[in-house]
Amino acid sequence: KVTDPYATSRTTRKVGLGLPLIKMNTENCGGGMHIESQLGKGTRLTFWFRHDHWDRPPMGDLTGTLVMLLSQHEDIHMVITYTTDSGQYVIDSEELKEALGGMSMNDLSIIRFLKEMVAENLAQIGANE
Repeated sequence: KVTDPYATSRTTRKVGLGLPLIKMNTENCGGGMHIESQLGKGTRLTFWFRHDHWDRPPMGDLTGTLVMLLSQHEDIHMVITYTTDSGQYVIDSEELKEALGGMSMNDLSIIRFLKEMVAENLAQIGANE
């Protein structure tokens, strides 16, 4: 049901478009989407795009998006993996929290640090090229 735009658990609106839209975008450019979920354990969302496909939408501000997800959802354990032909970058929110020694990831100085770190690592693997 999660890829049905008219199925949502939200009470504020009757549609949920996030997953249906990304599923459509991945499929339109030779990619795909896979969802694994175990009750009480968690959910893994995997998306892939053929980078050189004509219909692949621009990635936009990938660094800003990843940092926003990490800093605004500290209660969710996220492992984000970005893979290119040049390498792979993995960022794990639990490892970040441990390295920060209890400092909040939504502290402005931490957000600046995270932006620099993520941008540098993505550049090393040729993301957004």
